[in-house]
Amino acid sequence: MRIVGRNRKFSAIFLLTLVNMLFLAASLALGSSEESGGGGITVMPDWTVAIQIVNFLLILWILNRMLYRPIRNILRQRKEKMDGLGLSIQTYNDDAEEKDKAFAAGIKEARAKGLKEKEAMLQDAAEEEKMIIAKVNEKAQAELADIRQKISQEAQTVKSALQTRVAEFADDICQKILGRTVQ
Repeated sequence: MRIVGRNRKFSAIFLLTLVNMLFLAASLALGSSEESGGGGITVMPDWTVAIQIVNFLLILWILNRMLYRPIRNILRQRKEKMDGLGLSIQTYNDDAEEKDKAFAAGIKEARAKGLKEKEAMLQDAAEEEKMIIAKVNEKAQAELADIRQKISQEAQTVKSALQTRVAEFADDICQKILGRTVQ
């Protein structure tokens, strides 16, 4: 059976930790003494200190090689990925701001254009209103002139009819004032 990946590293770390504990137990057993009165542990620097230093450096090198370096690589990759995502977020935010500004400018331009069109339509409507009022005014003036002409014709007709009867009316008035017939 082939052991790969994380399991292979775990078994190596477990093996090294077991060997270190054996060395530690041996050094403790060598350093203990019953002469000190009561079974206490006495540390005496001898050749085991060099073994412990070598053992510590070996464990440090193995841990760095198998554990710390991959973790640092993963952290570095994560940081690069987060920086890339942060940069893309910033780019998207900048694009969104630009599009928002362009949209606002488009709205402003459309409002200005709509306002100009509205003013042009109002001006055209005012001119058309003036033309309609002028036509109605002309028609009213023509009708007024016709009515005045008819009234003057009727007045002339009535005047001529009354002129022919003026003598008759004068006789009637005199008769009423005087109370008798005038000849």
